[in-house]
Amino acid sequence: KYLQDEFIPCVQTRGAAIIQARGLSSAASAADAAVKHMKDWALGSNGKWVSMAVPSDGSYGVKKGVYSSYPVLCTGAGKYTIVKGLKLDAFSKGKIKTSVAELEEEKAAVKSLLK
Repeated sequence: KYLQDEFIPCVQTRGAAIIQARGLSSAASAADAAVKHMKDWALGSNGKWVSMAVPSDGSYGVKKGVYSSYPVLCTGAGKYTIVKGLKLDAFSKGKIKTSVAELEEEKAAVKSLLK
């Protein structure tokens, strides 16, 4: 219930919340997240799971090769492993399915530009 009713709506509106709270663009927050992301990727995540958009290996029902966000462990030097075996409830599986469908639609929309 928390995930559906509080967390997801909060994440979906975080950019606007940052702008409202600071009176400035959320670009600095996004830049900080990008720096932290690259640090984990390059130096390792010290055994912590982090979320990264990586090419799918077929895990969690995402078609192989589709870039999707996964929980990963970064070992440094750009190496990572997708965390396997997490139990997903029906809600989470549905969100993944919706996200993959959106990614496939976006890919189809720009297909002619990729030639």
